[in-house]
Amino acid sequence: MCPLGVCSCFSSRIKYCVPLFIYLPIGINYPTITLEEGNEEEHAMKIEKAVLAYSGGLDTSVIIPWLKENYGCRVIACLADLGQGDNYRVLKARALKSGAEKVYVRDLKDEFARDYLFPLIKSGAIYEGRYLLGTSIARPLIAKWVAETAIREKADALVHGATGKGNDQVRFELTFKSIAPQMKIIAPWREWDLKSRQDEIEYAREHNIPVPVTKKEPYSRDGNLWHLSHEGGILENPWNEPEKNMFKLTNDPEKAPGKPEYVELGFEKGVPVSINGKKLSPVALIEKLNKIAGRHGVGRVDIVENRLVGMKSRGVYETPAGTVIYIAHKDLESITVDRETMRYKEMVSIKYAELVYYGQWFSHLREALDKFIDSTQKYVTGTVRVKLCKGSCVVTGRKSPYSLYNPELATFEAEKVYEQADAKGFIELFGLPLKVEALRRKGTH
Repeated sequence: MCPLGVCSCFSSRIKYCVPLFIYLPIGINYPTITLEEGNEEEHAMKIEKAVLAYSGGLDTSVIIPWLKENYGCRVIACLADLGQGDNYRVLKARALKSGAEKVYVRDLKDEFARDYLFPLIKSGAIYEGRYLLGTSIARPLIAKWVAETAIREKADALVHGATGKGNDQVRFELTFKSIAPQMKIIAPWREWDLKSRQDEIEYAREHNIPVPVTKKEPYSRDGNLWHLSHEGGILENPWNEPEKNMFKLTNDPEKAPGKPEYVELGFEKGVPVSINGKKLSPVALIEKLNKIAGRHGVGRVDIVENRLVGMKSRGVYETPAGTVIYIAHKDLESITVDRETMRYKEMVSIKYAELVYYGQWFSHLREALDKFIDSTQKYVTGTVRVKLCKGSCVVTGRKSPYSLYNPELATFEAEKVYEQADAKGFIELFGLPLKVEALRRKGTH
């Protein structure tokens, strides 16, 4: 037994022999303490039941038998409908055939639009100035539902299929920690011996699992109500132009209708509520606008972004409705939000985008920023008219009952509201620091 109790300072897994006389005064014959490597099974938490964020794709289809094989646990699969248009009967059957004990399917579209997309729209958040955060904003909702399901099922572990190279592993796990901090998290891509998609395909064949991947569809895609992303394949070379047949939500702008289409988008307190004067539910509005804007090839972006884990990644995104809504919302703010509030909100938008991209949706900071953002949207009510044509979305008109735009002040014609001579004194005071500095430099001050 250690006379000073220092053994507790070392992990039982460390496999070193530590002679204590190295650390203690010489002249005393202290015993040598051997810290043996612990038994992994003895220290590991026993997993009886695991809940998986299941998409029906290759990764998560392979994960089900892998969990049963390596953890000896029962597996519950959670399928989230965020508007990606999947055949959930087929996916449910695939999960069961892969070995899932239960499969839950939940329609989350309304919650997604109301509680995630609309706050995002009001914030004006765009990651690195171009990415409308379609995948990023969906992950916390999926992960929340998976964690809540695990709590109800009294499961021991939460599982996701994100790779060790991507952002999604962070988004899933930060949400898991926020909702169910006591549960173990399993990330198979960081544990298993499978090194590639081809390895996964071979594993699936060996275990008689339907493989939802073909050579004709080499892209890694993620879709929902808000967007569709494309990665992998020829896109891994940033010089390669995307294939024309790769796109699913938007027409080729070159082949889109030549006649422009005008759309009037109505907002209430920063939230889109109507198209061409007709009020629609959040989901119906986005779905309808996706079709309208997609028909005109609006909403494509090809970017190389900085992933949270440190590498650069090329992605091509289709966000037709989102693109129109962002452009219209920003323009409506131009006549309803004062200058200083707008400038500060622009800084907040950058931080908000980072919080969403980094998976920190359930952070106190995001909740606090929402309160500020909501206060800026109090008067962002009105209508914006946009013209859609061959991939472009151009604002052609805006109006609001709370507009700060005063024609009598802005006019170049004769008016009696603004005394132009008053500008001289303003300029003198506003330019005084520059004048003082210039005089000092010239040595005449």
